[in-house]
Amino acid sequence: MEREYINPPDICPPPANMYHHVVKVGNQVFIAGQVSRDMEGRTLHPNDPAAQVREVWSNIAKALESVGGTTRDIVRTTTYVVGAENLAEVRRARLEDMPADGLPTSTTLVVAGLAAPDLLVEVEVAAILEGNG
Repeated sequence: MEREYINPPDICPPPANMYHHVVKVGNQVFIAGQVSRDMEGRTLHPNDPAAQVREVWSNIAKALESVGGTTRDIVRTTTYVVGAENLAEVRRARLEDMPADGLPTSTTLVVAGLAAPDLLVEVEVAAILEGNG
């Protein structure tokens, strides 16, 4: 099955081009862990986990749009949160961007740190596009 490798132009490019943000295989879509960064790679909202979550989900929506999908196509999420003290705020902000029904499976991990010390949240997703593939 053919694979498409995509780096949407409105998401910060992967560091050193080490990976692609989106890999599409048939109607399956895999999105690399998204973080809150501007186009130059600087962390946005360094001390605000809720704002970082909103930025992360904006990136996820852009990644899905690049293959003709939406957040309603998501079937699995993995969320990495730095510090248990940030969990409640991250969960509240996440629900703002999720559909009211048909929620995907979800795993949340509390971690000691991410790729940069001011990143507080990273989310990766898998999606299945309806009628596409």
